[in-house]
Amino acid sequence: MGDISISDSLSVNINGNGHAAHVGSQRKSCWYEEEIEENLRWCFALKSILHTGASQYQDIQLLDTKPFGKALVIDGKLQSAEIDEFIYHESLVHPPLLNHLNPKTIFIMGGGEGSTAREILRHWTVEKVIMCDIDEEVVDFCKSHLLVNKEAFYDPRLELVINDARAELERRDELYDVIIGDLADPIEGGPCYQLYTKSFYEIIVKPKLKEGGIFVTQAGPAGIFSHTEVFSCIYNTLRQVFKYVVPYSAHIPSYADTWGWAMASDSPFTLSADELDIRIKQRIAGENRYLDGKTFTSSSTLSKAVRKSLYSETHVYTEGNARFIYGHGTAYKQQN
Repeated sequence: MGDISISDSLSVNINGNGHAAHVGSQRKSCWYEEEIEENLRWCFALKSILHTGASQYQDIQLLDTKPFGKALVIDGKLQSAEIDEFIYHESLVHPPLLNHLNPKTIFIMGGGEGSTAREILRHWTVEKVIMCDIDEEVVDFCKSHLLVNKEAFYDPRLELVINDARAELERRDELYDVIIGDLADPIEGGPCYQLYTKSFYEIIVKPKLKEGGIFVTQAGPAGIFSHTEVFSCIYNTLRQVFKYVVPYSAHIPSYADTWGWAMASDSPFTLSADELDIRIKQRIAGENRYLDGKTFTSSSTLSKAVRKSLYSETHVYTEGNARFIYGHGTAYKQQN
């Protein structure tokens, strides 16, 4: 759980019910602090706490921060910040849609914030988007507070479903051009770690892709030291299921780290930077703020150390042999 700290070193913990310890009437400065790992914390100044609460699945906070604008925090992990969320969502959405010949039907696992749907709906080819999130409270919360995505939620091409993504994919008969995993990070006791497993990719995701279909997932921290938490094993797990897997990453300032994604298909990824730029001009309404052909070429050119680690990774993600990033979800905290 992230802490809200006062400049005189007093601190309060905002719990899932929105309760906070009393800290006195004088506040010089208010800070948000997130424990990234046992001996490392990341903090930044706040203007105000806009909302705190808890759903059946997750603790939820919306903070108004001084450096990053409005920031959504779930289970003590910053999920998205107003000033730089475009880096994450352009990187997640546009590479798979641009590499697909003609993406019309898209399934989003998670994505309750609405930003992933917003970026998908900028593509002229897209006819239908299914956004499936397990947590209705998070979705309603984001619809009410994150006005930048308001148009996406009311786009007639978007179908919003509140359900577990695995159950929803299983019950549907249709196939998809692109499936996107915009899921919460795999943390112990979180609602999503089972959706990073080999069996899920092999039995549920891959059979729901049309011929030439592409799957992409956010894959956790991908920094020079942090990539071994889950990024490398998610990449290796996808390699057991798909013929072609492209790992890529980008620095996201509000995360205080480089972040990773992995794009997978049984069809090769062959587009050059120039060809990606042509498709961007032909297919996408408006101008990307972050991603173009050269940027994606750079993002998918990982450092020597990370490449070496990914290619030598042997761990396969299973429910009985899962890896987690640092932190704990609501289910874990309820049991302890």
